[in-house]
Amino acid sequence: MNDRYLAFANSNAGRRLVGALGLPAPVRLERWMAGRTRPVDGALLIGGSGSLAEAASAALNRLTDQNFADVEGRFGLPRWTAEHGPKLKALIFDASGLTRFEQLIELRDFFQPAIKGLGKCPKVVVLARAPEATKDLVAASVQRSLEGFTRSLGKEIRRGGNVQLIYVGKGAEEQLEGTLRFFLSPKSAYVSAQVLRLTACAEKVQDWTRPLAGKRALVTGASRGIGAAIAETLARDGAEVILLDVPQAKDALDGLAARLGGRGVAMDITADDAAGQLVDALPEGVDILVHNAGITRDKTLAKMSDDFWNSVINVNLRAPQVLTQALLDAGKLHDNGRVVLIASISGIAGNLGQTNYAVSKAGVIGLAQNWAPVLGKRGISINAVAPGFIETQMTAAIPLTIREAGRRMNSMNQGGLPQDVAEAVAWFAQPGSGALTGQVMRVCGQSLLGA
Repeated sequence: MNDRYLAFANSNAGRRLVGALGLPAPVRLERWMAGRTRPVDGALLIGGSGSLAEAASAALNRLTDQNFADVEGRFGLPRWTAEHGPKLKALIFDASGLTRFEQLIELRDFFQPAIKGLGKCPKVVVLARAPEATKDLVAASVQRSLEGFTRSLGKEIRRGGNVQLIYVGKGAEEQLEGTLRFFLSPKSAYVSAQVLRLTACAEKVQDWTRPLAGKRALVTGASRGIGAAIAETLARDGAEVILLDVPQAKDALDGLAARLGGRGVAMDITADDAAGQLVDALPEGVDILVHNAGITRDKTLAKMSDDFWNSVINVNLRAPQVLTQALLDAGKLHDNGRVVLIASISGIAGNLGQTNYAVSKAGVIGLAQNWAPVLGKRGISINAVAPGFIETQMTAAIPLTIREAGRRMNSMNQGGLPQDVAEAVAWFAQPGSGALTGQVMRVCGQSLLGA
């Protein structure tokens, strides 16, 4: 779907008019392109006084060939200065060493000059230790305060940039590379102000050019839109894909499956025998399970019919639970597998006229959070991705004024693309992403809704 304001604001005449009137000036976001070899296309600056910077430094040369430190000679790197350094594409700040309130000034000391030296679409990752992991009450408070800092910085950074906070658990340092590869690259274009926790994970990516090689993935609701983008991205990353959608979408489903070298499964996931059908359709089982299928039936609660309520609950919430349980019981979801559920910021913030949809998507988040410890016994991770305003056929049908509000009410002043959701799903599907489970990541450009 074409965002005409975004196109106008990035034209020569548009830039002048938008600037003169003080209107939002969204920057076209950079997204991952085929043939790219390194996550960071430009200069990277690393700083901070904690121990995590050393772990991150081991991956720097695989991220980019332009690395700088905040102190001359640290990690064998030259010092970056705003006066002489190149424009910065990525920042890593290790805040794990901040344990007293007076040390928080180090955030300003590092970021103030760096922010002035940022290029287009910069990426920022702050590394820290989970507050609950320390018995020192002051240190815990200091580490928790970083959430306010990163969320505020996400609203100030502009230029199409984003900011994330990663709490790294003991033993999870080896999984930092995969996290940095995602969050410092254009794959995280529409993800900002997220707080995630890494734990220890023995699984590792063997080939970063095809991180899902040898894996078999099932994607529901895969014939179009976000589901199709997820299937394409998983296939790009090396997975064998199995695409599922309703019988009415069989032609589109089979066409996409053929193009991706996969196969299609046409079935109604709310049918009484859906669990049995799915088990029979997956004789070899799957390593990756993506529950993307979902519907909306919008009405205010006062006008909500039984059919509108029940159909949304059955498709969006009941089906993922029933089908996942069936695959587990039949041994079709392999050990060390990855389950990704598509939620929504409506399930976090609520939305007018969407009580049924919001309750279903909040329930999906509940599935991720509450199944995590159970599935973890088999090395299986389960996480939720919560999209905000994504440019799809569904959002194209929204009235113009509401659609424009949805696009602009985020730190990036634009809607996301199906690819943005797909990249997040593909990252959660990687072997090393077993370091994350029971978590929710918003793909919303730091939406103001539910912030």
